[in-house]
Amino acid sequence: MKIAFIGLGNMGGGMAANQAKTGRAVAAFDLSAEALERAGQAGCSAVGSVAEAVKDAEVVITMLPAGPHVLKVYSEQIIGAAPSSALLIDCSTIDVDTARKVAGLAKDAGYAFADAPVSGGTAAADAGNLAFMVGCDEGDFGRIEAALEPMSRITIRAGDHGAGQAAKICNNMLLGISMIGTCEAVALAERLGLDPERFFEIASKSSGQCWSVTSYYPWPGPVPAAPSNRDFQGGFATAMMLKDLKLAQDAAAKAGATTPLGAQAEAMYALFDRMGYGGKDFSAMLQLLRGETKGL
Repeated sequence: MKIAFIGLGNMGGGMAANQAKTGRAVAAFDLSAEALERAGQAGCSAVGSVAEAVKDAEVVITMLPAGPHVLKVYSEQIIGAAPSSALLIDCSTIDVDTARKVAGLAKDAGYAFADAPVSGGTAAADAGNLAFMVGCDEGDFGRIEAALEPMSRITIRAGDHGAGQAAKICNNMLLGISMIGTCEAVALAERLGLDPERFFEIASKSSGQCWSVTSYYPWPGPVPAAPSNRDFQGGFATAMMLKDLKLAQDAAAKAGATTPLGAQAEAMYALFDRMGYGGKDFSAMLQLLRGETKGL
């Protein structure tokens, strides 16, 4: 299978590498020379433009920063340059309206298209254990699932075009809220004289159990793979969580939905970002609540 992979950042680099590991021919492009070099070392063929990457592709996969980038790259560089038989899959996290607009442009030009944002962070991207939430025509899903398989732990069709983005926005709003709750509980436990590692033993087996506790605990030690063990480096940046929470609030406003905790979570991550910690993993919120940001 010939894959064109556009966007080789913290997530896309690992995803493209996993495509190459299965023996697929991956033509990879990014504006960063360093990212292209890493892709070449991972078994991809680094190319000099989007057009060169997609010209013979059977599948085009994109992982881009935001909606305007996705719309521009698809409308100006992919649609019409890739073979009309190519399957187009956007794994970026963007707003629902833009996802549907790009899908319409692709379908009008004769392409099969899917919005397929991911959950799992950089560790899952590197390990090929991402969860994909897919918005697509139902008849295309089998082909999409096969294309994503080297990068996927699970691939779920959320519904028609835009539904993948809706699922991702809702999921990440829930994650942002639950992480703040986890950080508040850990900070309170510490203040009350309870060892945060002992609190993990209790919370991970009690009614407070959630992914933010069991898989991403913000205190170093109990979950070795969590960014809390690496001074909150890597993982899912605070700035990216803020971006997703803004998407959720924009979507809520348009839909007339009431999301008070989502709004409060957005405000807290916005504060943390303005303080200069946007590059830290979002679980570093614990340090803000502990009053320990000077060490970050």
